[in-house]
Amino acid sequence: MNQLRKLYNWVLHWADTKYGMPALFFLAFAESSFFPIPPDVLLIALSIGNKSKAFRFALACSIGSIIGGIAGYSIGHFAWWSGEGIFSSLALFFFDHVPGFSVDIFQKIQSQYELNNIFIVFTAGFTPIPYKIITITSGAFNINFPMFLLASSVSRTARFFLVSLLIWKFGEPITDFIDRYFNLLTIIFTLLLIGGFLVMKLLI
Repeated sequence: MNQLRKLYNWVLHWADTKYGMPALFFLAFAESSFFPIPPDVLLIALSIGNKSKAFRFALACSIGSIIGGIAGYSIGHFAWWSGEGIFSSLALFFFDHVPGFSVDIFQKIQSQYELNNIFIVFTAGFTPIPYKIITITSGAFNINFPMFLLASSVSRTARFFLVSLLIWKFGEPITDFIDRYFNLLTIIFTLLLIGGFLVMKLLI
């Protein structure tokens, strides 16, 4: 936990440098495939520091995350297996060293993909579910790439622009609210959205 806190503080320190924007882009990219700290941390700090650029920060964060998602998908698709059902050395490294990854979680996600893979990608992109797990497993299980890209693009962009919108509209006082309730609100919003899709599916 101490190491994670140090990593968190290291991410935040970029907000006080002239490299905040590129750092945000690369953080969003890395978090989509292996890095444990979500980019929202730096996005919030940068947006508070310069509200006029809040949406520009959200755009950089979104693009970095989407490209990172493609990288994660590629890892799963091209480098996850060394044979039929046999994990590669890279996969074993992820299981041993990347927070959130385990063989058990990997297998559980596989069973969920069999039910509705696009909803899972969207939900992970918008909520606190570790996005890297979904990008890599999407590639490993050969999820339809155009649909993966669409779900990732919509969910990641919606998430980061929502954060910047709240900062732009309400400023620093909203940060406590975001820290305390944002994860819960994203889950509720996603459940409502999925419920709406299911209702439409039944009606059409």
